[in-house]
Amino acid sequence: MTEGKVHLRIEAGIASVLFDRPQARNAMTWAMYEQLRGICETLTTDRTVRVVTFRGAGSEAFVAGTDIEQFKAFKSGEDGVAYELKIDHTIGLIESLPMPTVAVISGWTIGGGLAIATACDFRIATPASRFGVPIARTLGNCLSMANLARLGAAFGTQRVKRMLLLAELLDAPEALACGFLQQVCAPEVIDAEAARLCERLAALAPVTQAVTKESLRRLLLRALPEGDDLIRQCYGSRDFHEGVDAFVAKRSPAWTGS
Repeated sequence: MTEGKVHLRIEAGIASVLFDRPQARNAMTWAMYEQLRGICETLTTDRTVRVVTFRGAGSEAFVAGTDIEQFKAFKSGEDGVAYELKIDHTIGLIESLPMPTVAVISGWTIGGGLAIATACDFRIATPASRFGVPIARTLGNCLSMANLARLGAAFGTQRVKRMLLLAELLDAPEALACGFLQQVCAPEVIDAEAARLCERLAALAPVTQAVTKESLRRLLLRALPEGDDLIRQCYGSRDFHEGVDAFVAKRSPAWTGS
């Protein structure tokens, strides 16, 4: 398994974060999550950066979730609790960046990739992009309370149910219609449109932007209920291990509800 990399480039006050593992649709490895956390920690204190963009290498995917092969090492529900805690911390770092953030999306935006995109302030995408968390079909795991709250705020509860309970993927027009996307644009102009949006954001009052972002973050995540028991139940189930084994073996899982 190739580890992949997350790159940071800063030019003229615009930081560009690139998820670079195109041969695996930019699926995130543990090393890539660690690099992403380090980048966010660096950007948090860099007052020269006015806007941050996130994008995936190539045209096939933004980020197609977490690499599922890594879940083979999970032995119990406690491994799931620890994993979701790390994911929450990573997504929280993106969400807490004081400057505006823009996800520039081309292709699959799935699972952890959808969580990353949702943590950004604005999202623009190509028409062929798809969005979802089809874990009821693929892996048999679950999301944390914080990530469910973020998805619910961005998409609405019924669309989240479709993504999670029916394992449906939403297309770009629907994501635009519900307000998740700022803009849908052709692949040949998405970079120019992203640059135009960044220019608009960089021209505005940074303190107002930072305070507003933090206020909205606090409102979204206030008084979240405890969910470790649910994560433990799901990741400790036979179905979760069956989902991992089936995915790696490239066969359909046989769910038993246990």
